[in-house]
Amino acid sequence: MISIAGVTLGTALLIIVLSVFNGFFEVINGLLKTYDPDIRIESNTAPSFRIDTSFVSSLEKIPGVVNVSPYVEGKSLLAYEGTRDKVVVVKGIDTKTYFPLIEQERLGNIVVPDLGVRNQRPGIFIGDDLRALLNIVPGDRISLLSPDGVRRSLTQFSGPRYYNFELRGMYSLASVFDGSIVFVDLKAAQRLFNLKNTISGYDVRLESADDAEHIKAQLEADWGEVYRFSTWYDLQKPLYDIMNLEKWAAYVILSLIVAVAVLNIVGSLTMIVIQKQRDIGILMSMGFTTQQVRSIFMLQGLYIGLIGSILGGSIGIGVALAQDIWGIVKLSGSAAFLIDTYPILIQWTDIAAILVVTMSLCLLAAAYPAKRAASILPSDAIRYE
Repeated sequence: MISIAGVTLGTALLIIVLSVFNGFFEVINGLLKTYDPDIRIESNTAPSFRIDTSFVSSLEKIPGVVNVSPYVEGKSLLAYEGTRDKVVVVKGIDTKTYFPLIEQERLGNIVVPDLGVRNQRPGIFIGDDLRALLNIVPGDRISLLSPDGVRRSLTQFSGPRYYNFELRGMYSLASVFDGSIVFVDLKAAQRLFNLKNTISGYDVRLESADDAEHIKAQLEADWGEVYRFSTWYDLQKPLYDIMNLEKWAAYVILSLIVAVAVLNIVGSLTMIVIQKQRDIGILMSMGFTTQQVRSIFMLQGLYIGLIGSILGGSIGIGVALAQDIWGIVKLSGSAAFLIDTYPILIQWTDIAAILVVTMSLCLLAAAYPAKRAASILPSDAIRYE
């Protein structure tokens, strides 16, 4: 019973904790993919390049590719009437192809703005946080200064050249982006960064983000010498790698609970072998083979593993589902985050891995007592009977 309790506790904790890690991964991944594409394509040789219509056409014909959108991206200094300045990431886009590429429901209830030239000014689209910081409203003028503009002002001994934009709308992205991304028209961004009809890359949306690695491999085989391809995972690889490392580190640490239960199995079954040495000898003298004796103790380990795994799996899945449905355990300081309870995502592959490892450890623990029992000689066991 003690061995079964240890296996049950370890299995349940592993399922609950891994489900929480999966939940956090899903939340962060969902936030980042609001802005990150499924696949990003950049040049292998230069920071910018010209649009290749034949390459775009070939991309759009690949099964699973939904949308391809060119973009220009760079950092700029944003200023408004001499008030607080802020360094922002300026993304030049084609509104017809870019906004269908991202999850618009995460941008808030917006109407895709017209970023074209109006009243001799192109439009700009900024986040709510940045709008609140600058205290501006649609129609106000915003100025952008690129690093190239600063460099030219220093080398040509002239004042920096600001590009004026008209605020056309606001969006609401997750706080992880800090309101530092602003959108302008593709051609306006090319003028701002002096790119002369070139782009920084393409953003690609797929029917399923799970196909990103497969399609990336296909693209690299055909275009790998010219372009560099990054999946949504590659774009945030350090963060995702750390989250996976934390998950499996927790798995290893919590597995120590199962390991303690397994050691208890070794001890308890070994004691049974010592106590039942006479009975084992009698069975062997009656015709039991060493294999049959060994199977008695292997089955004992199997039963402990099965009962512990079933109980622990049921408890773990039940607690995880209860947390997912009712949000029983709250996050401390949740007012500063986007969720107020611990997120849960049950992955059946994780559960299968936990149960397989638990059963394997229980059978492995039973192997030594089984071997010791099978090595008993009937003559020694019943010599003094």
